[in-house]
Amino acid sequence: MRSAYRASVTGTVTWSAESVTPTVTRVTNMLNLRQRPRRPTLLGLLAGLGSVGLVVASWQSWLMLPLDRTEVLAFVTGAWSVWLAARNNVWTWPIGVLNSAFFVVLFWDARLFFDMGLNVFYVLSGLWGWWVWAFGAERRTPQPICSVGRREGGLVLMAVLGLSLGMWQGGLFIDDAAPLLDALTTALSIGAQWLLMRRLLDNWYLWIAADVIYIPLYAYKGLPLTAVLYVIFLLMCLRGLAEWRAILQRRRSPLAVVA
Repeated sequence: MRSAYRASVTGTVTWSAESVTPTVTRVTNMLNLRQRPRRPTLLGLLAGLGSVGLVVASWQSWLMLPLDRTEVLAFVTGAWSVWLAARNNVWTWPIGVLNSAFFVVLFWDARLFFDMGLNVFYVLSGLWGWWVWAFGAERRTPQPICSVGRREGGLVLMAVLGLSLGMWQGGLFIDDAAPLLDALTTALSIGAQWLLMRRLLDNWYLWIAADVIYIPLYAYKGLPLTAVLYVIFLLMCLRGLAEWRAILQRRRSPLAVVA
């Protein structure tokens, strides 16, 4: 039996579990983490077990490879964040914020200052992206997948070019380890993050371009696990592009059935 509390003060003030159910539901859904459950696949279960095993092995120093614990944590959270984004799942944002925090520490040690600053941006923008995905449409409903317009797309590309040139010069001044590539990948990632926050399909094109540069850059800088992570990111971005295209086509189709 559900408990209830009732009290009278110059009238009747009534409170019960039933009366607060809508409020509890709103709080539960506030961050829009309720998603339609999907049947776990064998690949998903293996990936989950592998992630836990990798973190535990790193923490217990069982790995024979000289891998930094922070890099392992960044690897695991980063892989899951991109996979969830490719699946159009809002959980990508809280896990992505955690991933970016790990990368701030990692890139500070590697003297990749623009990448470190980029991940500070990811932490802050991730919170806003979470809100947009959850309440960005009319009447604070979840934002659907869309394509970028010509005007906004042109502005994003101009911003990427301008940021690249500006940060390249800044990287030379602060003795960045790879000023040109670091600046270019940072600018591409900022543009991609903007489009991703707005749930625009075209974000995947910029992520793919950035990942193609990141992979050799991190291998050269002695971050092998991060380089492998970005190979995985690249494959996930290709998958995400395909999945988002399919979702957008279903939305635009006059024969699409709304579940």
